[in-house]
Order: sequence, then C-alpha cells, then structure tokens
Amino acid sequence: MLNVDDILETIGMIREENLDIRTITMGISLFDCVSDDGDRLCGKIYDKITRRAERLVAVGEEISRDYGVPIVNKRVSVTPVSLVGGALPPEGYLKIAKTLQKAADATGVNFIGGFSALVHKGMTVGDRNLIAAIPEALAGTELVCSSVNVATTKAGINMDAVRLMGETIKKTAYLTREQNSIGCAKLVVFANVPEDNPFMAGAFHGVGEADGAINVGVSGPGVVAAAIRRAGDCDLSALADVIKKTAFKITRVGQLVAGEAAARLGVPFGIVDLSLAPTPAVGDSVAEILEEMGLTSCGAHGTTAALAMLNDAVKKGGVMASSHVGGLSGAFIPVSEDAGMIAAVERGALSMEKLEAMTAVCSVGLDMIAVPGDTPEAVICGIIADEIAIGVVNCKTTAVRLIPAWGKKQGDTVDFGGLLGSAPVMGLSSYSPARFIGRGGRIPAPIHSLKN
Repeated sequence: MLNVDDILETIGMIREENLDIRTITMGISLFDCVSDDGDRLCGKIYDKITRRAERLVAVGEEISRDYGVPIVNKRVSVTPVSLVGGALPPEGYLKIAKTLQKAADATGVNFIGGFSALVHKGMTVGDRNLIAAIPEALAGTELVCSSVNVATTKAGINMDAVRLMGETIKKTAYLTREQNSIGCAKLVVFANVPEDNPFMAGAFHGVGEADGAINVGVSGPGVVAAAIRRAGDCDLSALADVIKKTAFKITRVGQLVAGEAAARLGVPFGIVDLSLAPTPAVGDSVAEILEEMGLTSCGAHGTTAALAMLNDAVKKGGVMASSHVGGLSGAFIPVSEDAGMIAAVERGALSMEKLEAMTAVCSVGLDMIAVPGDTPEAVICGIIADEIAIGVVNCKTTAVRLIPAWGKKQGDTVDFGGLLGSAPVMGLSSYSPARFIGRGGRIPAPIHSLKN
C-alpha cells in the first residue's frame, strides 16, 4: 500500500533536493553484426541500434511524465567495438565511430558508449587499431564515448597499454583544442571495468550480457546532504544509518523506473547503479555532503574517512532496495561536474594528491580533472598508472578521465558546459616518471589475486 508521507517525501526530494534519474542506458549486443566487410558491418550496426533503441527516448519521457521523476539522459551502450571490428584498419574503426554517431542522432540519445577495448593482458591487432582511431573518432563525433580497460586484479597492469593511452589522451586533447580539449572528457582509462555500467564515458555492453539490457543510474547527492543536515550533530553510527535509509529511498525510485522502462521497451532489466552522481548545480554536490558531515572544506584532513563512510552507507542502503545493483555504485568525485569540488580546488583545499587518496575508497577514480595542456605524456601515464594500481591492489574499479587542456596552465578555468561543467586547471608534480613508464611490459597481478 502506498504511504502518503513517502509520496510527499519523494516529491520534496525531486523539487527541492535535485533527485533525478541520471540515465536510462540501453545496452545492445553487436556480436550478431560481425562481418568481414567493413561497410556491411557498419550497416548492420546502424540498423540494429536504430531498431532496438527507436523508442528509448520516447519511453524515458513517458515515464518521467507518468511518475514526475526527472530522467536527465537516455543513452545507449554497445559491445566493445574492438571485439566486433576485428582486424579492421584504424580508418575502418573511424568509420564505425561515425556510424555510432549517426545512430545516436537517429535515435535522439544523449550519448553512445562502447568505442572500447579490453587490453588488460595484451592487445590484438583490432585493439591497437581501435586505440589508434580514438583521437580522430572523438574529435569527429559529438556523442560517441570511448573507454579502454588496461588492468585487472587477476591480470595485473598492462603498462604498454598505459603508455599508449598517455599518447592517445594527448592526441585527443590536441585535435579538440578549439573546444577546450573536450574530446578527453569522452575518454576513460579503467582498471577492473564493470560490464554493466550505465554512466558515460565508460559505459559498454559487456561480453557476459544478454542481447540487450536496461541499466539505470540514479543520483541524488542533494537528497543525502539534506538528510545529513536534518540529522544534526548525531554520532557517526547514527549518521551512517541516516545515509543508508536515504540511499534506500533513492534506489527504490531507480528500481521503479528501471522496471517500467524494461517492460515498456521489451528489453530485460539489468541493474540499478546507485552512484551519487553530482552536477554543476548548487546543492547537487558530493563535496557538500562531506562538508555537511563536519569538514570545513572537502580536501581537509578527514575527507578520505568521511568519503569511505559515505560510500559504504550508500551501498548498504542501495542493496536493500534492489536485488540487482551493479555498475559502479557509490559516490562519484568528478571535479568539473561538482560545484563543491570546484570550490575546494579554487580555495586550495583539494589537490591532485588528496583526490588520489580519496579514490581508494570512492566509486571510481580521478574523474574530469583538467591539467595543464603542456603536461608531458610520461606524466599523464604516471597518473594513470598510480590510479590503476589503486584499483588492482584493492580489487575495485578505478578510472582516469584526465583533460590536458590545450593552451591552459595551472589556475586557468576550462568551461565545457552542461553536465560536464567547468574545471579549474590543477597543478601536477614536475618530476618525471619517463624512465619507469618506458620500461613497458606488465606489472604482475598482486599475490592476493590468487584465490582459486
């Protein structure tokens, strides 16, 4: 039976605390599109995406009207393209990227993810050719997103792939320099990548998935911050309980929307990703949550402990609300997409080193961080390697979405607009890891990966 108080509380969350469904993402398998003819492959990819996702945007809007819940994005994720492109040359992969853009335009989705490769233990010809095409693909399309998984806890870290991704990020930054290097905002380097993540830029439809799936990403940092504010100066155990109960309510909204979308589209329900995904809007910030918990500023000593508690409580509340929680699920800390994070960087409270420490306990990693445009490739590779090592050793997903903003220096600001927000350009260590990165090879898997 519906409880009137619960209904009114949910309405208040939507109207006053920025509760929304961040995305309905339809995963689509492309394995049945495989062809040894590049043109035929692109034709089959376009036909399948436009057929399967034809009603995705319309259904999302219907559900939003029917239930009064804002649904910010409707997205598509596809099988990692390197797995279906095979030995196509880089220009063949570029043609696939343009096909994905064409399909996204036809269906009206906000983003399409899956221009991806899984190279944690080695690289095929197809993987190398896809990675070679990434800079031009992201510069020549607007909605296509790319990701590369360079490590797992079981395989270790492919440092040859790390080095290649440093070069790729720099090339992408240069090719999109007229747009503040925005191409890099659509490119993520992962460790332990999940196969059912609905959030961009890292979404793809994994090899263990069905032919299609509906995955929903919920949000609501503002709701959690408001609940903490109402709780007052209770102890941390009580505060964790407040966060758990709030995450439960947020996730139930996501479960409702996911079930409705799956039923109306005739596609199986996959997962609810209960990540707290911030936006540049005031009052929709993970940093603000941490400050409501008692920190003078995000980045103060104690920030990592507060974030660890928040992440754990969110997960505990969410798994009670849905039997199928997946994706990334936790708290995101993207700098450009979080007004509180931006303010913390600008006041000097939050450094790259502190952000790296926070990623050991949060949902993803170093996300949407602008750095000087003249940052050497070796330094970018070192940042990637450090972050990926945190994921591998701690058996968790970590990622890097770094933007070497062409022509910008520390203290400048890069404005991307929309959900991507604006980012203060952060300073980096001037000491070089070039000799270490140049060794190549693989960093072996940690001993605790041997669990069979």
